[in-house]
Amino acid sequence: MTDTMIGVIGGSGIYEIAGLSGAEWVSVATPWGAPSDQLLTGTLDGVKMAFLPRHGRGHVHAPATVPYRANIDALKRLGVTDVVSVSACGSFRDEMAPGDFVVVDQFIDRTIAREKSFFGTGCVAHVSVAHPTCPRLSDACETAARDGGINVHRGGTYLAMEGPQFSTLAESRMYREAWGADVIGMTNMPEAKLAREAELCYASVAMITDYDSWHPDHGEVDVTQIIATLMGNAEKGRDLVSRLPALLGAGRAPCPHGCDRALEYAILTAPDKRDAGLMAKLDAVAGRVLEKATG
Repeated sequence: MTDTMIGVIGGSGIYEIAGLSGAEWVSVATPWGAPSDQLLTGTLDGVKMAFLPRHGRGHVHAPATVPYRANIDALKRLGVTDVVSVSACGSFRDEMAPGDFVVVDQFIDRTIAREKSFFGTGCVAHVSVAHPTCPRLSDACETAARDGGINVHRGGTYLAMEGPQFSTLAESRMYREAWGADVIGMTNMPEAKLAREAELCYASVAMITDYDSWHPDHGEVDVTQIIATLMGNAEKGRDLVSRLPALLGAGRAPCPHGCDRALEYAILTAPDKRDAGLMAKLDAVAGRVLEKATG
């Protein structure tokens, strides 16, 4: 058993976790640059927690400029074992209404301007993201939502778009009708891919604010409408997060789905051909397998 440490990446409207014991904002340096902000650390119900506001306090980072690699590295470097992403999104389904939550289990990545891997020339690795979220951690998120009286949907495909503009009507119809996406957002990719590379369990909770632009009765996305729904969602999101420590517990067995062993056979570059500079940058995210290979 190892110690559980829950890392929460807060999206629009969620900039802190209330009720933490020993709460402290800490700076974490990473070889991938500075994360979005300092991280709020502490304990809740005896479980260690770390909170990172994805856009920074005051919402200073656009979706494409969020330092995703630095964020995941910083969480891993702090000792986080389980990452819960909380983010605002639009809905492509009538039954997934504004104010509802969706525990996402699949993604379609349409982002084009972001660094999507910790690996590259000098150390090549390929991890599987066939099932990009952790069922065990998703179970806890669903239970926390239901216990808090939130109308939650288990399972859904998240279309990650580049942004920062919202979809055209043609795009919205295509994503919904031809591609079968359920919700749309701008921030869960490459976040989920990087969490898998870092051998972190990852769950995504999408908080619906609008119907994108496809819905004939709602028209195009209205930012004032989004903000109004966002405020209610943020309170529910904080309540969900506050219930996770009791559900996950302070002690943690190996992930039954192998999230924490995703790199076991992923690195292909021969040890004598690996780039020393890149290897040094991988000390946190890939330290387990690199130490194993050299030890």
